[in-house]
Amino acid sequence: MAKNGKPGDGHRVGSVKGRTQVQNPVTGLWVKRNTATGQFMDDKTTGGPFKGVRKER
Repeated sequence: MAKNGKPGDGHRVGSVKGRTQVQNPVTGLWVKRNTATGQFMDDKTTGGPFKGVRKER
């Protein structure tokens, strides 16, 4: 997993490992997915994609 860095720094150090995200075509929400098992983990309820998580093509 990525480290959040120093407090007040304002950015994440590195990318999140072992996770990808894909946009659900029905709901339009971004869904986080475990790359090892392929299981869907979490939906993003607010707008936009997850920060620091790689997008699937």
